[in-house]
Amino acid sequence: MLRGLVLLAIGLLLASAMVGWLLQPERAGPYLLRQVGDALGLQLRADAVDYRLRGTPQLVLSGLEARRPQDPQPVLTARRVFVSLPWRTLRSRGADLTVQRVELDAPVLDLPALQRWLATRPPGGETRIPVLAEGLRIRDGRIDNDDWRIEGLSIDLPSLHPERLLRAHVRGRYVDPPLSVPADLAIALAHPRRALAGQPSGLAAVGGLAVAGAGWQVPARVFLAGPLRIGKDSALLKPARIGIAGRYRSQGSDLGFRLGLHGPMAFNNATWRLVPLQLVLDGDHTIPDAQARGSLSFGRRLRIHLDGRIAAWPEAWPALPPPLSDSTSPLPFALDYAGGFDFAAAARLDLRRDSTRFAARFRLPDVLAWLEADASGTPLPPLAGTLASPRIELAGATLHGVEIELSDPDLPADAR
Repeated sequence: MLRGLVLLAIGLLLASAMVGWLLQPERAGPYLLRQVGDALGLQLRADAVDYRLRGTPQLVLSGLEARRPQDPQPVLTARRVFVSLPWRTLRSRGADLTVQRVELDAPVLDLPALQRWLATRPPGGETRIPVLAEGLRIRDGRIDNDDWRIEGLSIDLPSLHPERLLRAHVRGRYVDPPLSVPADLAIALAHPRRALAGQPSGLAAVGGLAVAGAGWQVPARVFLAGPLRIGKDSALLKPARIGIAGRYRSQGSDLGFRLGLHGPMAFNNATWRLVPLQLVLDGDHTIPDAQARGSLSFGRRLRIHLDGRIAAWPEAWPALPPPLSDSTSPLPFALDYAGGFDFAAAARLDLRRDSTRFAARFRLPDVLAWLEADASGTPLPPLAGTLASPRIELAGATLHGVEIELSDPDLPADAR
């Protein structure tokens, strides 16, 4: 989200620079592009430049390209850029940053090229936020990184004032094959100027997203709220309150869950982190009810560490033998995972009930498929681990000092 709004910043930067262009209607389009490009340290080119000075002055650029000199990759391209400026803004020569409206059609922002350009810019003072009287519209946008992209980006901003509530509607799809995350979110920010100055400003977002990979998907409704601070290529929501209601769907599985997260959420180096984290999980069918503390980070990879308690053994799980099945004690657990969002990497789980201990390594999709399989499948779960219990009753026999070891040849050697 923070990266996506860079498109807004680029559009507003062009809007500010275009003040000088509209004051010189007799000059040719290429000359005007060269003038503003020199001010920005960019080479600007457009297939066509059109402007209107009657009524509210307007400028339309078709086929825009903005490139840093000697850089083979453009920072920004756009099929169409539209800017409308009131006459008072033109007469003030930039002292008044009121803009009527900004529109970008099919913009493509290249993040590595943007970062290379920003590294060449001189340090500046306070960043000024323009007033957008009739807002911003972005359609069919794209943000490209070396190994991921955001496509189908659409942003609707009805209006913008530095010291008033900002409301925006953002749609797009994060793609990092085989992972795909379409999102459709309504966002509100209480005080844009405070947020940009690094001071806390209330943020709230609500909407739908769907994490999907090869053969599985998790459609969900998401709510997020908290005081936001924005830094240089960083953000902090402290504390963040996150609610997720979703379903895990794959072949043979359709599992609902409700998840609540609470804790400081920081963004830097292209990774979100919640440390320390409090988690509450309310699951259906094979997903247990649980509470935990720990940490969560997600960027290109997902990392989870949790210590908590499962409220009760889910009825959909294989029945426990006595005396474990007679106990109503919660089950303390520790869970560790580092890998992709498809949970295909091996996870580690330590689970206890009273004096019985279970330690296992497993891959979640394999275990879910086993739980959903019919009775003709193998009775042993696809995991590697050990079970130690002082007493277990099986088939009418009582076993003391039980130790059971399970192996899964499909798990990588370092996960067994």
